[in-house]
Amino acid sequence: MLLGGLVLLIVGGELLVRGAVRIATRLGLSPMLIGLTIVGLGTSTPELVTSIQAARIGAPGIALGNIIGSNMANTLLILGVAALLAPVLVPRGVLWRDGGVGAAAAMLLLAWGWTAGLNQLAGGMFVVLLGGYIVFAYLQEKRGFAHSAAYDKAAAAREADPGLVVPDPGGGNLLVALALFVGGLALVVGGGALLVEGAVQIAAALGVTQEVIGLTVVAIGTSLPELVTSAIAALRRQGEIALGNVLGSNIYNILFIGGVTGLVAPGPVPRSMVAFDLPLLVAVSLGIMVLAWTGKRLSRIEGGVLVLAYASYIAFTAGLVRL
Repeated sequence: MLLGGLVLLIVGGELLVRGAVRIATRLGLSPMLIGLTIVGLGTSTPELVTSIQAARIGAPGIALGNIIGSNMANTLLILGVAALLAPVLVPRGVLWRDGGVGAAAAMLLLAWGWTAGLNQLAGGMFVVLLGGYIVFAYLQEKRGFAHSAAYDKAAAAREADPGLVVPDPGGGNLLVALALFVGGLALVVGGGALLVEGAVQIAAALGVTQEVIGLTVVAIGTSLPELVTSAIAALRRQGEIALGNVLGSNIYNILFIGGVTGLVAPGPVPRSMVAFDLPLLVAVSLGIMVLAWTGKRLSRIEGGVLVLAYASYIAFTAGLVRL
């Protein structure tokens, strides 16, 4: 069920984004705006649906584990793999601007987790902050400043899937676009339900908490598209796009997925995550900024260290090792 749900999520997410891009093109939206909104938000749909489905059935460990675990996978595993494939040059302005937004978002999630949990007020605030970030990124792009992480997230998706680019300025056949969008949405919703149910049953069968499954199996599974897109960007020597894809995904995971989840299915943040995983995520988010800033790039050696750090985190979370 979990594997089948993951396949439906990835395939459905791809169809949904393709259809949405074509509809937006027919409506006359600019390619830049489509990239920052439709592609950026659409590629996060599998994680969004998974977290909402989990929260609605009373499985906050899977819902929040998916968000926190995905960001850990992005920062350590995916960025590490990208650096192993090719050293990643780090534009300082992009690092401090977008990396800082991601770290600040993690701090906000930690603060709400300690107090009221991921309630509707927190969710609304996250969505508003995301809207402000997208507007800021759009204005930066129009003025010709360094590309934002939101822009690079869309660029990475289009590099990996040329089908997201619509050669016809009219957006192609509208009925086809609507069919892609509706069909993709149906697959994503069904896939999310399957994945969450499978994750719950696996946790029960193995005798582990839902938090463990959410932080490991579910998070890694829903992060696979980001791994593919960042790896392709790195192989094409587009390290700045690989970095932007990771930073942009981290921002969208907390502000978009966390925000909508809080609005639709508010609930507590598991104490174990507040006590350990969220503080670690904040530390990792700040640490990667320092690591990249000092050398102005991530070398292959540093990429290997990141991957080993992620493997250690997974082993500790799964209970294979103890401090």
